[in-house]
Amino acid sequence: MLVVLDVDSTLIEQEVIEVLAEFAGKQAEVAAVTERAMRGELDFAGSLRARVANLAGLDQEIIGLALQKITLTKGAEKLISAVHAASGKVAAVSGGFSQILDPLALDLGLDFYRANVLEIVSGKLTGDVVPPIIDKPAKASALIEWADALGISTSQTIAIGDGANDLDMMEVAGLSIGFGAKPRVRVAADVLVDSGDLSDVLALIGL
Repeated sequence: MLVVLDVDSTLIEQEVIEVLAEFAGKQAEVAAVTERAMRGELDFAGSLRARVANLAGLDQEIIGLALQKITLTKGAEKLISAVHAASGKVAAVSGGFSQILDPLALDLGLDFYRANVLEIVSGKLTGDVVPPIIDKPAKASALIEWADALGISTSQTIAIGDGANDLDMMEVAGLSIGFGAKPRVRVAADVLVDSGDLSDVLALIGL
């Protein structure tokens, strides 16, 4: 079994780009674009670059400050521990940023993880990301790649997410779970969890 989680507003309570945008005084502008992207109204890659452009010139030290503001979603650690106890694997794939996800993944003992990389030059954010973009197709590709690495079929995978960027990986997974999901995901997901508690997923996957 492989459980693949979206990160922003799924594994964690925040949208990381919005946390970073606070430091640039651009939170309102970025939040509006994020909401439209998650509803599927904007192309993700274009919207990501538009949002990240607001961070140009910020010192890379804001990443550490942002990490301090990140809180895990209720039940996240319980879910991860239970899946591991059942000899399953847990992964996270994010349209957010590796500079935030990587330390979280190490702390949580995730088996696989992938996210976009904020470009940093001479200690400053450039306002761009390093290709390739982790978008909707890339999330699905990651799930398939990790299942292959484990020698399991996609029918043995569970995808958990909330936004339009998760739809492709939810389509290829054996079970798709919409977690506090946006409208398009609510229609597409096999099941919905609206409690805000990731441990409620356990009953759905037989744990």
